[in-house]
Amino acid sequence: MTQRQPIDSGKVDSAWQIRRDRMRFHLRTLRLAWYAYAKDNAALGALIFLAIIILISLLAPVISPYDPAEAAGAIAAPPGTDGLILGADVDGRDILSRLFWGGRIALLVGIGPTVVATLISLFLGLTAGYFGGWFDQIMMRIIDVVFAFPLVLLAIVIAGVLEPGVWTVILAISIALTPYIARLVRTTTLNVKQQPYIEAARAGGAGDAAIILRYILPNMIPPVLVFATTLIGLMMVVGSGLSFLGLGIQPPDADWGIMVAEGRGVLRKAPHITIFPGVVIVLVALSFNFIGDGLRDALDPRRRSR
Repeated sequence: MTQRQPIDSGKVDSAWQIRRDRMRFHLRTLRLAWYAYAKDNAALGALIFLAIIILISLLAPVISPYDPAEAAGAIAAPPGTDGLILGADVDGRDILSRLFWGGRIALLVGIGPTVVATLISLFLGLTAGYFGGWFDQIMMRIIDVVFAFPLVLLAIVIAGVLEPGVWTVILAISIALTPYIARLVRTTTLNVKQQPYIEAARAGGAGDAAIILRYILPNMIPPVLVFATTLIGLMMVVGSGLSFLGLGIQPPDADWGIMVAEGRGVLRKAPHITIFPGVVIVLVALSFNFIGDGLRDALDPRRRSR
């Protein structure tokens, strides 16, 4: 019978100390990033505002004063009429309640496609940028073809082919957005791959998987995260535009884009029907842009030091 080799307690303690030091380093980095982010008043205010919007959207079934699909007052009633704070739409439905419920779909349409496109782009961009070869050439040619069409036009074409609905909007925006993030991931991978510490890790015996997960991916997350955050607001606008054109969410579901479209026929007589959801769309989209700017400054050590 083979005897087990005794465990070297010194090696175990050393490995544990290395893990502990790494954890402390990452926690300190996150703490410094948060301090830098909190110094940006616009980014901090946007984060608080967005947190309130998300909380209201999640609690819409509890806090909505009326059913968003049922009439609650007179048709196109102005704000303050019949106890409706923001008035009623062209079907007499409470605008405030529909704003609460519409936030769910708007945030899903903005965040969902961005997350899906980012995950797909990480795989495609990392593979193409790190390994190169025929896969990189094919992917770049496809991206060049996609870039020939504006993002919004491509999303409209994809959504027009499929049946209207929330999942159609998510799919259309995800496909149209993926090439933009994939190109950023590929470019970042090519830059990081040429750094001296990558050569040192490869000379030390690190495999491709270890180099990608331990060195390239951590250096890629900050720029991709910042870029994806700024895109969420734009994707919300694109999703609302598809609903406005009748290619996205369909009535009577509450959606900010549908609310804007429903009020265009009575814009002169009842402008509040279009103004309220339009203002909310603009504010939420700007909030994501401010958050992205704050993350850019917080995650960049050079900007953080200044």
